[in-house]
Amino acid sequence: MKLHEYQSKDLLASFGVAVPGGRVTKDPAEAKLIADEFGGKVVVKAQVLMGGRGKAGGVKLFTDSQAASDFTKELIGKRLISIQNPDGMIVEQVLVAEQIDIAEEFYLSVLLDRSEQKLVVMISKEGGMEIEEVAEEHPEAIVRLHVDPAWGLSDYEIRNAITAAKIPSQAHRQMVPMIKALVKAYLESDADLIEINPCAWTPDGRLLAADAKVSIDENALYRLPQYEATKEDAAEDEIEAEASRRGIAYVRLGGDIGIIGNGAGLVMCSLDEVTKAGGKPANFLDVGGGAQAERVKSCVELVLMDQNIKGLLINIFGGITRGDEVAKGILEALATLDVKVPVVARVEGTAAKEGLALLASSPILGAATMQEAAEKVVAAAYGK
Repeated sequence: MKLHEYQSKDLLASFGVAVPGGRVTKDPAEAKLIADEFGGKVVVKAQVLMGGRGKAGGVKLFTDSQAASDFTKELIGKRLISIQNPDGMIVEQVLVAEQIDIAEEFYLSVLLDRSEQKLVVMISKEGGMEIEEVAEEHPEAIVRLHVDPAWGLSDYEIRNAITAAKIPSQAHRQMVPMIKALVKAYLESDADLIEINPCAWTPDGRLLAADAKVSIDENALYRLPQYEATKEDAAEDEIEAEASRRGIAYVRLGGDIGIIGNGAGLVMCSLDEVTKAGGKPANFLDVGGGAQAERVKSCVELVLMDQNIKGLLINIFGGITRGDEVAKGILEALATLDVKVPVVARVEGTAAKEGLALLASSPILGAATMQEAAEKVVAAAYGK
């Protein structure tokens, strides 16, 4: 679950990472007061969880407090649209932060390296750029330092990595404790990503997290109640946000064949079979175990919110989930929603016979296997 920039910076600051001064607000008048504290030299940043907010017009530098206030008024309530997020997101608050002079920009991050089963610290002198671009164009510019789960990191290991990354020697004294603080923050905050980009070296010799990105494990929210309200905001996609509100595991994938299943493994197999049949999966949706008719109906409604859907595959293997309850939910959805796309259902397991009997008189296409269901939905959706 992504945190807003101001939350990310507040979290890192609590572990001793230096960040620029500033506060979050939704009031233009307060924005002016905050800007006044820094002599009007501030940057106003829209606090939306989407990529490309700067190019979308959500970030601007100012040397005048009133201009910063006017821009805040303009931003609040505005929908920002970017290449990464074509649906856009509404700006509800902004971060008004001191504008810092930057001599050099570096990159720092901590994440899990699953292949090594260890945390890895990534360090690069090429800050301010997308790390994916750096990895592709200049892979030698990224130094990776793995964290021993028993012993952690020693200062000499960090210094060696910083030196290998060609970070200027004058920044070493501050970067060593910053990296140690990032690892500590990662572990104690149940994070799955911490990124500082850029990590700014100022002309007066300060090392600051000029921008920060933190993502935490959503399953750990019961230990981090202060971020519970951010959960719904964390989805860049509006349908994903709605799914979060409904407590449904949904990920939008950008295709046009809607997919509903019970159990993550079965849903992923369904994605593979649809792809193999020549279709493009629109989403991942796990209806969950023991789902009742009302929940199934809600899941169908959620998938059909995507205007790109051309067909819907429902793949259920009943254990604690009953086939007849699934069938009731599908029929309720068809009765109340304007379903204009072909629907294919494969129901096996507990009460499958009863469920299939309920669906027999409906326009839903049946299938005996997952492979058959995938082929049918793709053929029906694309008019094959």
